[in-house]
Amino acid sequence: MAEKVERTEKAGKKAAAQEVKAVTAGAPLTTHGRTFIGTVVSDRMARTVTVAWERRHYVPKYQRYERRYSKIKAHNPDEIDAKVGDKVTVMETRPISKTKHFIVIRKHEPQNGGKDAAKAETAAEKQE
Repeated sequence: MAEKVERTEKAGKKAAAQEVKAVTAGAPLTTHGRTFIGTVVSDRMARTVTVAWERRHYVPKYQRYERRYSKIKAHNPDEIDAKVGDKVTVMETRPISKTKHFIVIRKHEPQNGGKDAAKAETAAEKQE
């Protein structure tokens, strides 16, 4: 049973590595480590996006959970070209710059009839 689990994990990592090679087209970036799914909150930098996702933190005093957010900067290849509001998958890679250690490997399609795309357009208009 353990062998079967190892094989599926290796197959998943291999598939992700192939995606990254296809995305970067040219100088492939090797990926390793952590993978996250989040939302693009900023795309103002050249070929860089800021991705954020929500996590829950338990507060023992009140026996409740609170929302906290994690934000990272990720390389945004020209082939993907993620915009504000897009849901993306990022994967860890070698350091690309001082603060950039992730790469966007996939942009997810909106599942609620394109409402996310409409929100992204209005957010972009407000920024201008």
